[in-house]
Amino acid sequence: MPTPFTLPPAYMCRFSYRCRVKWARRDGRDHLDADMCRPGHPAPPERDGVTPPGSILIVGASAAGLSTAEALRRHGHEGRLTLLDAEPHLPYDRPPLSKQVLAGLWEPAKAQLRSPAQLEALGARFVRGERAVALDAGARSVTTSSGRVLSADAVVIATGLTSRRLPGQDGLAGVHTLRGLDDVLTLRTHLAGARRLVVVGEGVLGAEIAATARGLGLDVTLAGLGHTLLRDQVGDVIGALLGRLHAGRGIRLRLGAAVESLSGENGRVIGVRLATGDLLPADAVVVAVGSRPATGWLAGSGLTLGDGVECDTRCRAAEGVYAVGDVAAFEHEGLGRRLRLENRTNATEQAQVVAANVLGADRPYTPIPYFWTDQYDVKLQAHGLPAPDAEVSVTEGDPEQGRFAAVYREDGEITGVLGWNMPKQARVLRQRSLGAWQRSQPLSSA
Repeated sequence: MPTPFTLPPAYMCRFSYRCRVKWARRDGRDHLDADMCRPGHPAPPERDGVTPPGSILIVGASAAGLSTAEALRRHGHEGRLTLLDAEPHLPYDRPPLSKQVLAGLWEPAKAQLRSPAQLEALGARFVRGERAVALDAGARSVTTSSGRVLSADAVVIATGLTSRRLPGQDGLAGVHTLRGLDDVLTLRTHLAGARRLVVVGEGVLGAEIAATARGLGLDVTLAGLGHTLLRDQVGDVIGALLGRLHAGRGIRLRLGAAVESLSGENGRVIGVRLATGDLLPADAVVVAVGSRPATGWLAGSGLTLGDGVECDTRCRAAEGVYAVGDVAAFEHEGLGRRLRLENRTNATEQAQVVAANVLGADRPYTPIPYFWTDQYDVKLQAHGLPAPDAEVSVTEGDPEQGRFAAVYREDGEITGVLGWNMPKQARVLRQRSLGAWQRSQPLSSA
């Protein structure tokens, strides 16, 4: 019988669905600590006439899925809880893959989100190594790749993303994508014997991989269609500063040119050919040209699929069916538009709201979008929606000194804030400038 998933009374938070939760080791035991806790507040209100589900199935056991499961237990769900995941591994964190794990600073076990004992204490059934291949939304049943059918009173979709690929890459050895743990371990082994790496993709993942590989001593070329790094995430001004950072560390930048093809010899990649006709020689290639929501298995399910699983303001895709994390395209009440957020913070915060709503609460999810990236000795943190074409102005610090905070304005209105090695100042700007976006939720620390 698994240990009940409870907190010692001294650490219990009745308002836990608004808390940021972390594991801590005290007195030889694992506990959950809640910072930003607001003790004394009421539990999430139930909707009139809504009976909380007795059994819940979560499809996807990465950060969003596992966080939802933990939040369900904190909210008092004692019924059957099943997590289905295509990977055979224990749940692990993805942000360290392109940095600490790829660099060899961490072994895979350090990236695990929870220990085996903590997972056992959750009292959930884990079905690992089986992909979801179909959903019957009306019946709330999921068919797996082995032909098994799993049914529940409520289903939470947390299947995340799949990596985009280039034509011809599957037929060439030495070409990699990086989405999961197996991907990074294969790449790490390959890079140990490589000298020249080409990274295709100028976004966050591509820039992080390039920085890590350069730190390992490889000759690195970073190619991308955009004219600056991370343009879609932070715009041209900050993107240009990132380009200077990478070039200063010895990265060759080939931006503004499309990749025409991958060149191979005897079944192994030897380079990347650009639309300009130039060939970038390579012993290894990493393709980081973006991702798409993992929704292919939901065709014919009855759900509305667009850029992800389309949900209402409560992250509900259909009666008894919810979506969370990278795959969820939800209506944001504060902004009056649909958003789909691909970041670790969103996975954890959205899970708290989804779990509460599954159990009968009626709460909108109105986050301030946030992401961070670590490249070399720079920590970049962006809050809000820093549009590529927005006007950017530095409010504190100096880009030439490697520490500054900036705001993004569109039509005179602040839409985003950014900190470059200035996390505290960025949080202050966020609270001062973007708090109105969170009508129904208190600001959480980033």
